[in-house]
Amino acid sequence: MTPEDFRDAWPSVVRALATITGSLDDAEDYAAEAFARASAYAGVIDSLGAWCVAAGRRAWIDDVRRRVVHERAVVRVAAAGDAARTEDDMYAPELDDRVALLFVACDDVLAEGARLVLALRLVCGLSTAAIADLLGISTATAAARLTRAKKALASGRGEFALADPEQRRARLPTVLACLSAMFTHGQRVGFDPSDALHDTAAQALSITDALVSVYPDDTEVLGLRAVMRLGLARRPGRVDARGVALPSAEVDRRRWDRALLAQGLEDAAGAAPGAGRFALEAAIAGLHSAPPTFADTDWARVTELYGALEAIWPSPAVTVARLVAASYAGRPADEVARALERIVDAGPSFAARDAAFALADLEWRIGSVESAARRYRDLAELDLPEPVLRFCRGRS
Repeated sequence: MTPEDFRDAWPSVVRALATITGSLDDAEDYAAEAFARASAYAGVIDSLGAWCVAAGRRAWIDDVRRRVVHERAVVRVAAAGDAARTEDDMYAPELDDRVALLFVACDDVLAEGARLVLALRLVCGLSTAAIADLLGISTATAAARLTRAKKALASGRGEFALADPEQRRARLPTVLACLSAMFTHGQRVGFDPSDALHDTAAQALSITDALVSVYPDDTEVLGLRAVMRLGLARRPGRVDARGVALPSAEVDRRRWDRALLAQGLEDAAGAAPGAGRFALEAAIAGLHSAPPTFADTDWARVTELYGALEAIWPSPAVTVARLVAASYAGRPADEVARALERIVDAGPSFAARDAAFALADLEWRIGSVESAARRYRDLAELDLPEPVLRFCRGRS
């Protein structure tokens, strides 16, 4: 069995054990114990997920029996003996396990930061240390957020239960935002992921694929998948043969995944009637992806769409992207530079870092090479992915 086998089985095992035990905490503990047993098991396991559910369920029943001190606990053990409960009492058993758990993680009783941490743990099966590394926070902070999220769910919702159709519809915008954050973080750190287990961007696309099957006509769901497909289609061109990140203007578009690119553009077309955040992001991603060369990009239209996105989803990151597009569309460089400086001064944040990169690139393009080099030297002091560090050092 490979690490990918364990990753793929994790959500279904947690979902089943949470239904059995009524607790996410217990579900994770017994799932981890079951996976540990499976990894050390010398025999052949036909179905890793089913084997781990059975092992976790047995371990839980044994523990409950040892803790029985009153009649209610005895009744619960008897109820647990009915294997049908693992399926029959679930809401929407047809839902993909990852999607089902994501709707749990995106409960509105949780704070935004807690939702993403819980989603990465439940849906992707990442360790606390891996989550901390992915989000750029300390392991202690990630652990604290995870603990608070589980406590908030337990106190706010009681025993574990999957979301019903009405709850899923209400939580859908939060689910999309969470998937978008997973994808964005994966793209920022995963220039060339060493294995599928750590490719959070690809995992986010896989989950979004399953979400599209539930909401096939939703323009926001289609728009988000378009953004992901187009982003991953362009990923092969982000790094040169020496492992150095490439600016967009220097990317060899022949290296892009043409099949995935076509699928992304098809999704963007399907999302085009919408006017929400992800429909607009899909249109922007399409304008970056469809032209044969960087010079053929319709920067005026890109700038216009970023302005529309900024109006409905105000974000410093969107402002930075709009300003970059405006600089290519012909807006005076000094005006763009002043606006970017204000965002840099407001940092620290991803937006401030992006603004610093945009400023360095702008100065490089207009011939202020010494000033740009100083900015790249400063950026090289940050905790950046290795390909980006090599790029900054090369220009400093």
